Amino acid sequence: MTYQQCLDWLFSQLPMYQRTGSIAYKADIGNIVQATEKLGNPHQNFKSIHIAGTNGKGSTSHLLASVLQEAGYKTGLYTSPHLKDFRERIRINGEMIKQESVIQFVKENKDCFSQIGMSFFEMTVALAFHHFAKEKVDIAIIEVGLGGRLDSTNIIQPELSIITNIGLDHTELLGNSIEKIASEKGGIIKSRTPILLGRKQHQTKAIFEDIALDNDSKLYYAGNCDIESDLKGDYQKENKNTAYSAIKILRSQAWDIKDKHIVNGFKNVQKNTSLIGRWMILGQSPSIICDTGHNEDGIKHIVEQIKKTSYDKLHIVFGVVNNKSTDEILKLLPKNAQYYFCQAQIPRAMNINLLFTKAKEYQLTGNCFKSVTDAFKKAKTVAKENDLIFIGGSTFVVAEII
Repeated sequence: MTYQQCLDWLFSQLPMYQRTGSIAYKADIGNIVQATEKLGNPHQNFKSIHIAGTNGKGSTSHLLASVLQEAGYKTGLYTSPHLKDFRERIRINGEMIKQESVIQFVKENKDCFSQIGMSFFEMTVALAFHHFAKEKVDIAIIEVGLGGRLDSTNIIQPELSIITNIGLDHTELLGNSIEKIASEKGGIIKSRTPILLGRKQHQTKAIFEDIALDNDSKLYYAGNCDIESDLKGDYQKENKNTAYSAIKILRSQAWDIKDKHIVNGFKNVQKNTSLIGRWMILGQSPSIICDTGHNEDGIKHIVEQIKKTSYDKLHIVFGVVNNKSTDEILKLLPKNAQYYFCQAQIPRAMNINLLFTKAKEYQLTGNCFKSVTDAFKKAKTVAKENDLIFIGGSTFVVAEII
């Protein structure tokens, strides 16, 4: 099998949730348990940190990985989704898993996985755990894919569990209230394992405290951190607070992490981990910035950041996926912008005519484009030297530009 044939097989077995939506979601961890048993339970052979939450999982994961790398630990990093290359999901010390490793794993296990009926995400998690164990990482940062309690990653026994924050997202699967979503994400809290909350929210406080008490797990809330980072955007403040607080807990567990490792780790996140897509500057004159924030809470932070950015005129290349919160997102968007509405090349992308019609209800003006590329090209043609072009609304819109 070639690498591309492996990818085609992985993508086709059962749909990717990110591309097709709830039809691909499997609320059960039986498959990953069965698969990892056949692989020799690789997840039991390395230490880990487990991170759930509505927003900030990726940035917090990368901040932690960068600091641990600076401290000299061989650090695995499992995140999702990927933007350009499938292998972005599985890294060790910032280096993506090799194509040859993906090929070998698929060739050796495809028949077994087909019999089990595994989804794309389940197979990817199994690959990550196998790779981290094989390469003997000292620790792996494992980001939850969706939810927590029934997520395929939730078979690990981590050193520390982290829940960044709770917002309304994936309500059709996780519940239509903050409290219900918190209960699902709280499912990553393990017995006698410290749990760190990145944001203190009155709606979820009692829920997490009760789950922690039932598991005899010490609960922490993130404190403040004023260390500079190369991750731009004021919204990264919360993620820095969470990562710094996590490091303090790891120190109490005898992990050898010095102050200089934290400073250098925060300063070199993109260099150490190759993180992309978070308030990412793509060009100057005009300023071109993209961000993968896509739910209500994420868009709210992005709009606040745009307000703090200097420009003459604002151009927004914008597309979304089909979900129930589109109206809530459109309400938040600035009305003093020229919009270039577009549709990413995935089945979940909202029809461009429907998006355009909805946007007009919220006094958002602009034009429709048949592709993300066409929308971006037009924005670059129209924008003047001192203007700002922002690209976002969906991970997949950003992915097609980067």
